[in-house]
Amino acid sequence: MSKVTIYTRGFCPYCSRAVSLLKTKGADFTEIDAGMDPDKKAEMIQRSNGGRTFPQIFVGNTHIGGCDEMFALDRAGKLDPMLQGA
Repeated sequence: MSKVTIYTRGFCPYCSRAVSLLKTKGADFTEIDAGMDPDKKAEMIQRSNGGRTFPQIFVGNTHIGGCDEMFALDRAGKLDPMLQGA
């Protein structure tokens, strides 16, 4: 299973939805609260090539975007293979 990294911030409904989907999928993920940590936020922006909104999600080293993009991948049947490392 691919390692997932998700950058979140507190009280973010999109972050909560994304984390919930990852839990439902049984994904191995690391959640990084970057909302109040300028260093972690800068890391997120750099890794995502300028993405400043929350969440920012990575499967392995692949940036998939935010919550809406992850749900779109799931609807298209593409998220599970990514999470499985295919």
